[in-house]
Amino acid sequence: MRALVFDQYGPPDVLHIADAPEPHAGPGQVRIAVRAAGVNPVDWKIRSGASAAFHQIVFPHIPGFDAAGIVDEVGADVADVRVGDEVFGSTATGASAEYAVMAAYAHKPAELSWADAAALPSAVETGLRAVDLLAVSAGETLVVNGAAGGVGLSAAQFALARGAFVIGTASEANQGFVRSLGITPVPYGDGLADRVRTLARRVDRALDAAGHGALPDLIALTGEAARVITVADGPGAAVLGVRFTTGAERRYWEAFDLAVTLHDAGQFTLPVAQTFALPDAAEAHRRSESGHTRGKLVILLRSADPEMNTRSQNDG
Repeated sequence: MRALVFDQYGPPDVLHIADAPEPHAGPGQVRIAVRAAGVNPVDWKIRSGASAAFHQIVFPHIPGFDAAGIVDEVGADVADVRVGDEVFGSTATGASAEYAVMAAYAHKPAELSWADAAALPSAVETGLRAVDLLAVSAGETLVVNGAAGGVGLSAAQFALARGAFVIGTASEANQGFVRSLGITPVPYGDGLADRVRTLARRVDRALDAAGHGALPDLIALTGEAARVITVADGPGAAVLGVRFTTGAERRYWEAFDLAVTLHDAGQFTLPVAQTFALPDAAEAHRRSESGHTRGKLVILLRSADPEMNTRSQNDG
């Protein structure tokens, strides 16, 4: 099969298309013909070697965890899907390829595009995990640092669905968007704690989904490090006593179905900022690495087409 791979750590230019062995579904697994693959910050951190201490890989490596596609192979002991079903979820073999074996999956609603479905998995799993580990409940105030990114948007909407009041940091360009979802926006930067205090008498919990040194302000707002969690600042968390979640606790795969349920009820959206053809995947990594994206980046694939979609398109 054709796949996006890299043979060494490095910048986005190490990514290239090559032939790779086809994976096959084992017991309890399904294989999909991939239609779209989501791009997440962890992908470029693995590619660059920045997260080598946390992610052990074997070269050549196929990047990506999030995918959507059509089931074409069902392993033993699988009863919830059949060949031909449309699913999305987290892969066990690398998402940016013609075929991928799924580690966890959910049925894709017919009205959800391939790109929209591929955008969901990591963002909603991480977002629900953070909200659950913080034990956010109705009537509480949650501050989300990085409310316009995939994880921040997901966590904020899950918290809103629980009845929480959510304040989210966002750039000026994204404040109108987050406000339209029910999130109260606040600018990034120095003086964050003071700005938040003008919007809420108390802050019960805080999620750092963006990093950039926000943890001291979040601790000051909540009153203690135990009420703050980060998915973006491991070193800062170690110094300040904040919990850094990587999914080692457990994976919240139920987030897939919850996101679909809330989407159907008009309470959840995760926009796709831009889609890319597979040959342009290096540019997707560059855009992700810049950290200036509202929503998600997605690579489009056509498993039956050897050119695998040679044209990028901008959805923004």
